[in-house]
Amino acid sequence: MSEMVPGLERGLKVLTEFSAREPVLGAPELTKRLGIPRSTVFRLLQTLESLGFVERVDKDRNYSLGPSVLQLGYGYLASLEISQVGLPIIQSLRDTTGLACHIVIRDERHIVFVAKAQSHLPVFRSVKVNVGTRLPAHAATHGHVLMGDLELDELRALYPERYLQRFTPLTPATVEDLYERVKEDRQRGYSIGESSFESGISVVSAPVRDRTGKIVAVTTATIPRAKVDAALLENGLIGKVKKAADDLSRCLLHRQEACSNYLERMELQ
Repeated sequence: MSEMVPGLERGLKVLTEFSAREPVLGAPELTKRLGIPRSTVFRLLQTLESLGFVERVDKDRNYSLGPSVLQLGYGYLASLEISQVGLPIIQSLRDTTGLACHIVIRDERHIVFVAKAQSHLPVFRSVKVNVGTRLPAHAATHGHVLMGDLELDELRALYPERYLQRFTPLTPATVEDLYERVKEDRQRGYSIGESSFESGISVVSAPVRDRTGKIVAVTTATIPRAKVDAALLENGLIGKVKKAADDLSRCLLHRQEACSNYLERMELQ
């Protein structure tokens, strides 16, 4: 049996007691409901208040949920919807290009594949990247696009080492090299990688943005060849990948706005 963290468990239980019907609660009521000492409830509330998860609504030590809870909600919404809402988008991209297509997010120094549309064409079925696959962000074209919001000092904080691990001759050797790649992709609004991480595999990636304009994912099309075929580019491959990214960005925007409006209505009840 896995070990529980009592303080974390109690803090989360405090948060779940708030609802649309009871948006304001005090320590005495929470003590009665949770069956824990009032002094513990006070400490939990003070900690949650310092982190922005609850806030005081009056001088009588009553609390309501704070803005950090909404941020967690948006984060969950985005991670869930990027894969669920985005799947039909990349399936359509797969159907129009014939290529294996994915949605990829960044987790600190790694990228993670969160949705996949496998190619129906036998010649392209050799692309076997699965949902959950993790790759080093600095070495993958997808990672360069996903880091498009980061400046050089932020990249240095993420990669404090002097030299980066190289997987092919095209892998950036230093943070400064990485930043140049990131800037180029940011300016273009997409990226083409030809055998940059794995020899014989090329990709086209474009950024997906949330309601604040922050890059939260990329849509990609993968070609199991050392170079991107000129015919694919002439047939509008880059524009199709960018359109899929823009479509997913719009979907996330509308869903997040709907979520925001719903939460605001709850607060007013």
